[in-house]
Amino acid sequence: MALLDDSKTAPEVGDGGIPKTFRAAVLRAPGEAMKIEDVEARPLGPRDVMVKIRAAGLCHTDLEVIGGSLRLNMPAVLGHEAAGVVTAAGPETKGVSVGDHVILSWNPKCGDCFYCDQSLPILCETFLENGSAGFAFDGRPRARLAGGGNLHQLMYLGTFAEYCVVEDQQAIPVPKEMPFDRAALIGCGVMTGVGAALNVADIRPGSTAMVIGCGAVGLAAVQGAVMAGARNVIAVDLNEKRLDAACQMGATHRINPMTGSVEDLARSLTDGRGADVVMESAGNEPAFRLSVEAVRPGGEVIWLGKTDVEKDVAFRWGSLMQEKRIRRSSYGNTRPRRDFPMLCQKYLDGQLDLDGLITDRITLDDINEGFDALRRGEAIRSVIEFGE
Repeated sequence: MALLDDSKTAPEVGDGGIPKTFRAAVLRAPGEAMKIEDVEARPLGPRDVMVKIRAAGLCHTDLEVIGGSLRLNMPAVLGHEAAGVVTAAGPETKGVSVGDHVILSWNPKCGDCFYCDQSLPILCETFLENGSAGFAFDGRPRARLAGGGNLHQLMYLGTFAEYCVVEDQQAIPVPKEMPFDRAALIGCGVMTGVGAALNVADIRPGSTAMVIGCGAVGLAAVQGAVMAGARNVIAVDLNEKRLDAACQMGATHRINPMTGSVEDLARSLTDGRGADVVMESAGNEPAFRLSVEAVRPGGEVIWLGKTDVEKDVAFRWGSLMQEKRIRRSSYGNTRPRRDFPMLCQKYLDGQLDLDGLITDRITLDDINEGFDALRRGEAIRSVIEFGE
């Protein structure tokens, strides 16, 4: 993969910090390679901000769209884990200003539907209703191909581009000393994993927590379990290098299911009971089954991974009994304006390892090769870096 090349011509920026055209990785159909094309931003809405993307992470969710298991209207710009700088803002924007360094959130909310009233913004009715259309939160496109035709955005963002237009609630200011490449990871994978441990799971001081699957989300969950005070943190993965990383990030025990019994290890640490909390982030049927087998009676399972929504997953009925609690969590019950700056500060204070999650730094032109590495299991996180 090529190193970052700052010699490429920067987009021509017109009045008000809005580029006339900019480059984006466009996916025109599932199964195809993305192509780097010139695109245009539509006029900003009153609460829109234009963000110059400085770093964007490659996530398995993007890969699901590329492979066709997650449906999205095409042509589209993928990408939903990013950080950058606000270059323009609509007249009614609140909470963010031109020049702010921001992490982008893919979960905008209406604030007054049934689920928002229940403090479940991840289930916001407008968010869920409009997501598959691939436009902005108000249902209108925010970008178009330079030759004409609307562009769709994955998860209300579309960050595999030099610029991105989002509503103000999605651009969260963070400390300017936070490096962009590490800040980007907080917008999805890190928030999902750490948030699962701190905001969703009931991990108490002295608990035994298990994390199945030590990719970016799982390694973040390992660190979240440590922050929550778990005495034992068991890392489970088929990849020995990822288990090494988990131990470097605080796991006290490690196991490869191909070489030992995960359930036996959990019971050996808990007087025969099993793990108090299991966080699954592998996203496959064996891992889902293992999560409910390894948790103790009355314990808690948090499913972070996912498979095709149309796929059946089978369980041994007895593994689901004995008052076990099972919960699916998509974004760590995040409150972005609270949690993103907090996680940045933990990184700056040396309490959160983000450097160890980045396996490659690439350019936008390398995006297809980056996803090939993700498919092969070679990358934890590849991050696209954009020039200034």
